[in-house]
Amino acid sequence: MYRTLLVEHRDRVAVITLDRPEQLNAYTVQMGEDLVHAFDSLRTDDSVHVVVLTGAGRAFCAGLDLNALGATPDPALPALGEERLIRSFGAELFNYPKPVIAAINGAAAGIGVTITLPCDIRIAAAGAKLAFPFAKLGIVPGLGSSFLLPRLLGPGQAKILALTGQTISAEEALAIGLVDRVVAPESLLDESLELARAIAANSPQIVGLIKEALNAGATATSIDAALAFEHAQNARRSKILS
Repeated sequence: MYRTLLVEHRDRVAVITLDRPEQLNAYTVQMGEDLVHAFDSLRTDDSVHVVVLTGAGRAFCAGLDLNALGATPDPALPALGEERLIRSFGAELFNYPKPVIAAINGAAAGIGVTITLPCDIRIAAAGAKLAFPFAKLGIVPGLGSSFLLPRLLGPGQAKILALTGQTISAEEALAIGLVDRVVAPESLLDESLELARAIAANSPQIVGLIKEALNAGATATSIDAALAFEHAQNARRSKILS
């Protein structure tokens, strides 16, 4: 169905696999279009409660595929020119009604890292390398990185990572909060699915409301604002369950 992805259903979990292993799953405009379509389709699929995003082969996503861009003078422009594929997709993924788990099976660079930031949970394979090379490439990172990276790491660590353009190990990423778990490579998908199924065992409507509340609470200006949002979510819960 897709040229650059595989989508499979496992119980109440959908697994989206970036499927360009010979190119280390490097990102293309076609891959962006496929991702938008796949997430749109799963959004309204009531049989899917949780989505896992991973890569085929030895890499998660090696960044933008420069070879696919041809002789374009600025390699950032073709992708950045696709408004929804870069600018809006980060917000759509962050606000997605179902939990999304990024299972980072290998090297992730550039957009291969930033696409994991709006996901709800990030699990990395031990030994995976994560590169944030935008400063070295002369590109401002997208997909909401300026909002999400400080939110995950804190302002100082976010600036260290973004301004140096450094590459870090999965273990270093865990230490600073860029990923939530590091597991053996051979058990990455199984452990990601185990977590996804534990989430999927709960009411999808309630899980969605809790996800919204946690997202809103992380940027709430006061505990009163958080309490008000929680109250509103519980009012919505009552309507859903009635």
